[in-house]
Amino acid sequence: MPPEPVPADPGPDDLAWLDRDPERECWLDRAREHDESPLEEADEYGDHEPLTGQELAEIQQAAADELLAVEAAGTGRRGPGQPGSARVFPGESSSPAAAFGPGMVLDLLPGCAQLAVAADAAADEDGFDGVSEAELVGLMCAWDRVEAHAAARKLAAVAELARRNPEREDAEFTEDEVANALGESRFRAGELMGIAEHLGTYLPGTRAALRDGTVSLSKARIIAAATGLLDADEARAAEQEVLDRAAALTPGGLRAAIARAVMEAAPEKARKRRETAAKFARVERWAEDSGNAALTGRELPPDEVLACDQRICWWAGELRQAGLDGGMDELRARAYLDLLLGQDSRPGAPQPAGSQPGTPGQPSPAGPAPAGFGGRVTLTAPLATLTRLADRPGELAGLGPADPWLTRDLATAAAHNPRTTWCVTVTDEKGHAVGHGCARPEPKSHRKRAGPGPPPGGFSFTPASRDGPPHGHRTWRLCTPGPGPDLIITVEPLTTDPCDHRHETSRHDPGVKLRHLSQVRHATCTSPVCRRPAAQCDHEHNIPYEAGGRTCLCNTGPKCRHDHRLKQHPKWTVDQLPDGTFRWNTPAGRTYDTEPTRYPI
Repeated sequence: MPPEPVPADPGPDDLAWLDRDPERECWLDRAREHDESPLEEADEYGDHEPLTGQELAEIQQAAADELLAVEAAGTGRRGPGQPGSARVFPGESSSPAAAFGPGMVLDLLPGCAQLAVAADAAADEDGFDGVSEAELVGLMCAWDRVEAHAAARKLAAVAELARRNPEREDAEFTEDEVANALGESRFRAGELMGIAEHLGTYLPGTRAALRDGTVSLSKARIIAAATGLLDADEARAAEQEVLDRAAALTPGGLRAAIARAVMEAAPEKARKRRETAAKFARVERWAEDSGNAALTGRELPPDEVLACDQRICWWAGELRQAGLDGGMDELRARAYLDLLLGQDSRPGAPQPAGSQPGTPGQPSPAGPAPAGFGGRVTLTAPLATLTRLADRPGELAGLGPADPWLTRDLATAAAHNPRTTWCVTVTDEKGHAVGHGCARPEPKSHRKRAGPGPPPGGFSFTPASRDGPPHGHRTWRLCTPGPGPDLIITVEPLTTDPCDHRHETSRHDPGVKLRHLSQVRHATCTSPVCRRPAAQCDHEHNIPYEAGGRTCLCNTGPKCRHDHRLKQHPKWTVDQLPDGTFRWNTPAGRTYDTEPTRYPI
């Protein structure tokens, strides 16, 4: 859950909300897509005298020299510096921002004071006459790297001030020094000192990435907050798991990735943090800036939160079916209040006589959910965790990583529900899906030969046949703690390099299996900046079906309605590569890659 409520209004620029099916608009989905928190502060840079041609040439030469070192180190930053992230157009521009064009020298230079001077010289009193869109994007990215670089330098100064005052009583008053100097509260100053010291002591990689502009201050804060419970070695191990892709991840994606890395580096500490935080479960209320109010629960059990969310979605659907006006967000908010207050907002619904909505002791007119009502939640659990061979985190769709103990508890509970369905996904060393199979009950005629079941409360996964291709692509038997029979799973390769077109259809709409496999390979929208679940996205043809494109795994993938429309814009193109990567080409001459989903391994 985000630390602050998600605004009800998605904003005028989010055109996707105009075309989305209202049945799909759930709060958690929006939270995943709109998870960025604006920076609370921005550094300002003073005006500079215009650069002479010689001075600018010297800066560009220095940039070229530093770039050689950057390329050798492989920063992995998104856009500038990322392999394949920009196309080069040498000699095609004579504007003052020509060096900021795609792939040009200042487009690739890490954040530094010289970059700020050059970027400032490329504009004329905030005007950009003669500057192309491609160069404008380069300038925007340059200032972003400068901003991160300035934040890193500021934090370094704060850390040094703290280092010079090591005694406890001195450290307490150092916060006052920082607070007075920056015009901040004492709490905010203490927080600033904390992140400065944590970056300097525990996260050298993140500190260097912030200094170079590879990651922003907000992303550095996410990494620092997640690793706060770790010792130095554990924190460095966790940051190394995400630094190579931190720049390309949205804040929500980074938050999930670093949480999983922390659980892998120190699972016991992650478990203890969850259990300790649960003791501080609470309901908070506050006034909104609009004059309305907010109400939220914090540190609640993840499974119960998902159950509550599904119940709210269900009752919102009932209100809508009854004819209550409003969008799905508004109906969910009304459903939330109905369920809390025991009232029924359906038009014409009778209220209990002599009572007001929410009277203590009154039964809820909304009543229980219909018999058989149940929500569908996807839990991804490493097999080694279920079989207790390792303590690796799982993933709870809609909430993020789950520590090994919570993962096992949820999987065991699911195993006792006969409606639970099971799938097995085989991954490579990076967590990309390379094989997949869906379980089916073992035929009755074969059940007597299944052999002993798993240990009490555990799972087992054993070969069911000797036949089949290598790399685990054969038939397996999954035995669960539940009362049901053993499950048979045939794992098929999930590759399109090359594609064997085994699930291709001649029709426009994919079959159930093809759609499922596509959603396994990409669990979310294939846009680099969208995290809408694939099950709520369009199944889109990369080469249009009308133009001869195949309805096959090698030519389709999930895109939310907004990104489906974006891809169809004549100025945007998307390439689907054989390894499952989607490469987005923007009007500004930039390219951004979306890799297949990385699963827990």
